[in-house]
Order: sequence, then C-alpha cells, then structure tokens
Amino acid sequence: MTDRVPVTVLTGYLGAGKTTLLNRILTEPHGKRYAVIVNEFGEVGIDNDLVVDADEEVFEMNNGCVCCTVRGDLIRILTGLMRRKGTFDAIIIETTGLADPGPVAQTFFVDEDVREKTRLDSVTTVVDAKHVLLRLSDSREAREQIAFADQIVLNKTDLVSEDDLRMVEARLKRLNPLAPIHRAQRSNVPLETILGRGSFDLARITALEPDFLNPPHGEAGHVHDDSCEHDHGHDHGHGHHHEHDHVHDDDIKGVALTLHTPVDGTKITRWLNAVLQEQGPDILRAKGIIDVAGDDRRLVFQAVHMILEGDFQRPWKPDEARYSRLVFIGRNLDAAVLKREFEATAAA
Repeated sequence: MTDRVPVTVLTGYLGAGKTTLLNRILTEPHGKRYAVIVNEFGEVGIDNDLVVDADEEVFEMNNGCVCCTVRGDLIRILTGLMRRKGTFDAIIIETTGLADPGPVAQTFFVDEDVREKTRLDSVTTVVDAKHVLLRLSDSREAREQIAFADQIVLNKTDLVSEDDLRMVEARLKRLNPLAPIHRAQRSNVPLETILGRGSFDLARITALEPDFLNPPHGEAGHVHDDSCEHDHGHDHGHGHHHEHDHVHDDDIKGVALTLHTPVDGTKITRWLNAVLQEQGPDILRAKGIIDVAGDDRRLVFQAVHMILEGDFQRPWKPDEARYSRLVFIGRNLDAAVLKREFEATAAA
C-alpha cells in the first residue's frame, strides 16, 4: 500500500484560485517532483513557463467536458505515468472549474490497475470567499465541488469582512461538515495542510484528527439536518447543465448519525448497500466508523456515489468509548428516515 503514488485532486469554480495554488505547489522549494494532469474547458491554462521552470510535465485532458471523458483519459494518462514511476513523487490533477469531481474520485475505486498503483490522497476545493454565495445559488457544480472536498481552501479572504467570512464558513459547513476550512489570500495556504495528508484515507485522518467524525454538537444520536425543507425537485440526471435555474444550495446537505450501541454486521452492510443502491446518484460522499457487535476492530467505510469501500482496521482501545458514526453528504437526504433505518441495525 505504501508504494502507491499519492494523487491530489484540485477543484474549485472558475476564478477561485486553483491555478495560483497549483503554481505555488510547483515552484515552492519543497524538494518534491509532481506530475500534473490538467483538464481544460476553455479556461486559461496554467502558466507553462512556471511549469517548465519547475521541471514538471503537464498532461492535458482537453477534449471536452470532464464528466464524459475523464475515465478513459485519466486512466490512460495514469497508466502511462506509472510506466515512468520513480521520476516523480506525487500526482496533481487540476479539474476544470465546471467539473463535478465525482467521476475523478471514482476512477481511483473502479479501475483495478489505477487502484493498485495510485491512491487518492485528497480532493482539495478552492473557494472564492467573495463570490461563493452567489455561485452556490446558481451553480450545481460549485455545490458538488464543496460537497466532495476533503479540505477547503477559502481564498480571497482579504476581499471580505470577518462577519461575511463567518457566514460563508457556516454555509460551507452546512454543505460539508467533514472538510476543514483553511483561510487564504492568493492561495497562500501552507502546503503541508493540503498535500500528503491522507485525507481520503479515513483510518489515517481519524488517527490524525480524532474528532474528525464527531457529531456537530456531541449529542448521542444527533442528526445534523440543515435541510430547511428546500426540496424543489432539482434535476438529478447527470446532464451537462452549464446554465442553471436559480436553486438554493440547501439541495445538498450533510447528515451525521451516531449510535452508542453495537450494530449487527449483516444488517449494517445490507442497509448501507441498499441506501447507496437506491440513492447513490444523490449521495456524493459518505464516511463512517462502525462498532460491529462481536468484533474488537473498528469497521471503517467510505463511499462515492454507489461505490462502497470498507474494511476492519485498528482495534478499539481499551479506554476508548465505542460508537458508530456515519456522515452522508448529498441531496434529497431524509435525515429522519436515515436515522430510523440506521438505528434499526443495532444488534439485538
């Protein structure tokens, strides 16, 4: 597992500052070499002079909308890169500002060859503090980029008042209660906070940050439900809608569930599979730590749309409070139903 090449996906809406962050990564004296994959969609590309100076190579996926072509293109480029393993330390993928990062993330689950040789280290979303609220109201892609993030770089904070920043952060947390937010100006976030964090590896991130999956108010069985009943029948097909009806960002929300009694392993597996099968297109991300009755190890899982991955990891510590905690991020989530069905998986 340790010799797999880490991959960072940089995403964010048009003009948020992704390219500025990428150029910082390529030029700062950190001693690492990065292979860069860029997806262009009529945007100004990255500064190729900087890339040349930094002695990196850029591979462009520029034949259309990322959600159509990314699988084949990305697998082809990654497979080619793996033949030159040893000439770089890590890979960075910069998606177009109009991209849904879901298909990119899924590539690392579904292709066996890619999965054996690379590991998704994190999805990092860059957000423009000044314009994000407008983007959230009119762009499905902007909402999905935030919902998918393992961490968020809140950029251009010098253009916004402290009160507005707090309001923006509260909105981002409602969309994605899992992702830490790093404030930045001109994408000047410390690189160690976003690179090599293993943020997509739930076992590692929970070891680094024990409160990572804590319920928002520390209450047993608390359901984090900020839906505000904004179910306006949005288009849930995977079409190419780069112009949008005016929709409210509450179509995406985070639901956190906690149970302090052990669960039945068969029931929880059956239930998670059913939820993802029925609601997969609407569930952008899901993560959890499960206390399975009769097992001393923590079951850790995460999902991207309908793709579920999980295994037993480290044992529960003798002095550790055992619990099951799940977080779903998606649209049209019925928190009350999820809570009821989750609690029904408790061991008899």
